This record gives sequence, structure tokens and C-alpha cells, in this order.
Amino acid sequence: MSDQFPPQGAAPFPPPPSAEPSYGASEPSYGASDLSFGAEATASPGPAPAPVVVTRRRGPGVLGTVLIAALVAAVVGAFAGLAGYLVGRSVDDASGVPDAAVILPQSTSGGVERPAGSISAIAAGTLPAVVSILAEGTTQSGSGSGFVVRPNGYILTNNHVVDLVSDGGTLTVVFSDGDRATGTVVGTNSSYDLAVVKVDLRGLPTVTLGNSDDVQVGDTAIAIGAPLGLDGTVTSGIISAIDRPVTAGESESDLAYINAIQTDAAINPGNSGGPLLDGAGNVVGVNSAIASLAVGGEAGNIGLGFAIPINSAKRIAEELIATGSSRTPLMGVQLVMDYMDGGAKVKSVNDSSPALEAGLEADDIITAVNGRSIDDAVELVVEVRNHAPGERLEITYERDGQERTTTLVLADDGAAE
Repeated sequence: MSDQFPPQGAAPFPPPPSAEPSYGASEPSYGASDLSFGAEATASPGPAPAPVVVTRRRGPGVLGTVLIAALVAAVVGAFAGLAGYLVGRSVDDASGVPDAAVILPQSTSGGVERPAGSISAIAAGTLPAVVSILAEGTTQSGSGSGFVVRPNGYILTNNHVVDLVSDGGTLTVVFSDGDRATGTVVGTNSSYDLAVVKVDLRGLPTVTLGNSDDVQVGDTAIAIGAPLGLDGTVTSGIISAIDRPVTAGESESDLAYINAIQTDAAINPGNSGGPLLDGAGNVVGVNSAIASLAVGGEAGNIGLGFAIPINSAKRIAEELIATGSSRTPLMGVQLVMDYMDGGAKVKSVNDSSPALEAGLEADDIITAVNGRSIDDAVELVVEVRNHAPGERLEITYERDGQERTTTLVLADDGAAE
């Protein structure tokens, strides 16, 4: 890959806080206090939205079932004991003669009305298009989520859900009715943490894609997926923040830069790749990461989940479906990733790059893109990744204490997977 963020050997971002990060979805976690995929990440302080550093984690599967079974067993045992106590008491109070029948009062109202826009109605309409993805690699296995975007078997998910089979293995797609199908990876883009999987089926129900540019803080948010292998799990909350810079990954070569939608809808390991819906039931994001306070071990939800905006995911998915590969925008600069004095400092400019043609030089400090303030290198990378190759960006920068502007046309880095 020719670009450029960050240079080899450079620290990719500011040091994380004392707690360790983790992911929330398939398992890898991109999260926070550490944050994590599925989800783990770390937010750095500052006046603007702090870039979040996340790590990924896949969802286990069996553990959740075992724990729930144990809980059910405990509850059943408790009720059995209570029943014995009540029967014994009834016999004692009636001089040894038990009551002929015990009838407890129950509502006869006919149940709860569920209007078309209710969360239950939205869940019922969306669940048939949401899948669990089981990845069996040569040495490891994991699970995640995904959703059908075309009726002829194309499924959108996270790259970190399927990367276990990059060197061999099998993908099994499990539908809401329990049916299973073998999946194949059509293409991936690790820079955006996105992948498309194909199953050989027709006539599948699909989700409806929304417009993530219309999302506002406070809007209803609904997450669907298979946390800890518990498929068909629905949680809800609100949109907590938008345009949240998140860096997710387990190594410098595996970093995904996300201009994330933040939500407090519960997201846990195994949710990765599942849809984040708005109050109309449209998909506005791909659940990818969570912030977690966990130090080692599995991360869990603390109300800080992150999703890739669907407008970015839609472009990548369309390109992957059409050609098996996708484009990643290129500025053509190396950045000083640990520069913290405001703006993104240019370390060097690549030959024959858009940045060179735009007149940028080493030591320039980029302070805004299309009028949006840039506070550090991660914010610049995230903002650039929010655009497509060929788009024109107005760059505001400082040189020798003077503010200047230039126009830059993004190129294709030519290395997207």
C-alpha cells in the first residue's frame, strides 16, 4: 500500500490510557477505556471528539449458552423449592387437606399493541435478513454477524469476522430460521474493516439501507446480531455521537480508521458485522467496535459502541460485489502521528501524489478539511477515509505561521483488498 498513514516505524497514535482496550462484535473487539471490536478502544482527551483506539475480539458462542443454562437451572431449582414450601404450608393451614385448585390472576386484555414503528415490529421485519457467521480457520475459530444486502446471497460484514479464514478454513452462515449455508469471501477491505460474503441461495430477504448522513444525536438506535453466539439478539438505545474518530485493530498493519457512529445500544463480542438500525428500521451503520474497561479476557458492553456509517460501507460493498476489490482514498502524505499541538503535521510528501500537486510540503500543519476542524493525525486519516477517490477536498493548513488553503483531488491507493 503506497500511503502513508502512518509512516513505518512511527507511533500510530498517542499512548492509550491505563486500562486495556477490546472489540465487540464477532469477536474481535474494537473497544474503549479501553475500547474493543465487537469491541475495544481508547479515547484520548481533548476539546474535539477524541480519536478512539480499538482492538478486536470474536464472540465465543458456547460459553453464553452454558451460562444461561446454568442460570435457568438455578431459577428452576428455586421455584421448585418455593412450590414445595407453598404446598406444605397449604396442607398445614388446612389441617392436612390441600386446596382443590389454586388459580392465580392473569390479564385478559389481549396483550400489548405493537405499532408498525415499534422496536418489536422493526426487529420482526429485520431479523430474517440478519445472519450469524461462523469462521473456522486452520488454527482458530470465531463468530460474528452480518446482514443480507442482495437477495441473491450477498452479505455485508466486518473484515475481522472473516479474516480467520484468509489462510484457509470454512465460513458457515446461519440464518434466523436455523438454516445453514457455506459462505465464500467475495472481497475485503481491511482499511474500512469491511467484507462481503456470498452464499449460493436466491430469494433471500434483505435489509433496507438508510442514509447515515441524516443520523442525529438522540435518534433511536437498534442493534441486531449474535453476541456471544446468541443469534437474533436485539438491543436498543440512542445515537450517542456522530463523526467519532475511531482507530481499530490489533497491529499497525491491521488498522481500520472509522468515522464512527457512537451508540449506547448494547454491543458485545459477536455483534461485529451486524446492522445498526434507525427508528424507521433502516440500516445506518455496521456494528464494529466497543469500548471496554476489561483488562485482558473478553470485553463487554459499557454503553460505548461504534458502527461504520452505512454510506461509507455501501460504497465499499458495491465495489466488492462488482469487482472483488475496492478503492481506498489517497492523499500521498506521511504524518507525524504523535504531534499533539493542534492539527495534523506533515512529515513528508510522496512523489507524484495528490498532496504534491496541491502544493503541500513537509512541516505543513493541516487544520481543516472542507471546513471541518482537524485536531490530530488520526482525525485527518478518518476524515479522508470518509471520502472516495476522485473527490475534491479543500485543505486548510498553516505554513510558517500563515494560514493557507489548497484544493486536493484524492487518488486511489491501488492497494485495497
